[in-house]
Amino acid sequence: MKLKLDENGNVVLQDGKPVYVHDDGTEIAFDAPQTVATISRLNSELKTTRENKEKAETALKAFDGIDDPAAAKTALATVKNYDDKELVDAGEVEKVKAEAIKAVEEKYAPIVQQRDDLQNQLHGELIGGGFARSQMIKDKISVPADMIQAQFGRNFKVENGKVVAYDNNGQQLFSRARPGELADFDEALGLLVDGYQFKDQILKGGQGNGGGYQNNGGQGGNVKASLADCKTDDEKIAYLKNAGTQ
Repeated sequence: MKLKLDENGNVVLQDGKPVYVHDDGTEIAFDAPQTVATISRLNSELKTTRENKEKAETALKAFDGIDDPAAAKTALATVKNYDDKELVDAGEVEKVKAEAIKAVEEKYAPIVQQRDDLQNQLHGELIGGGFARSQMIKDKISVPADMIQAQFGRNFKVENGKVVAYDNNGQQLFSRARPGELADFDEALGLLVDGYQFKDQILKGGQGNGGGYQNNGGQGGNVKASLADCKTDDEKIAYLKNAGTQ
């Protein structure tokens, strides 16, 4: 392709545009501004295409090694279904556990109840029997044993198969006659009665003066009328021994 020249060697113009002659003889007026605009547009389109290509390549790197997209989708769906099944199975497992525990509880509930009943009977026998058989109540108390149990029964507990007495402050009652050892039933009951504000109303006549029991039990003048009257340890021991033999 070359410029078309006239007989004087000047460039031939058409509408102000130089005319070019192609190898096949076709004459075309060259529009330079339009050509520049077209080249600029194509460059812009090329840049956009390149940027989109780079983004696509970056995104595809995450799928390296996946040659069959359809198979990959199927695998993802399978995994999702598996996860859902796992959740269902987990729920079923918890349900089965709960039902199993409930079944065991229902099966052994009567046995547990029977055990509790036996323990209550044992406690009732040890504590209630203590009041019923108490020599101290028979000798010193003017009201029935069940009334004494109603008042002082809460002060006795069964621990390791033995009856243990507590004062109203929750402290174990220890023997005055056998220092370091827990008070036996009658001795503990005597201590509780001695500290009872209405003891004069429950003790037999002549035994409530000053809160003690007037009975020397062969001990002569060494035994005080009440525990409160005892000033020395010897007097307290003698008093408690006397109370325990009545």
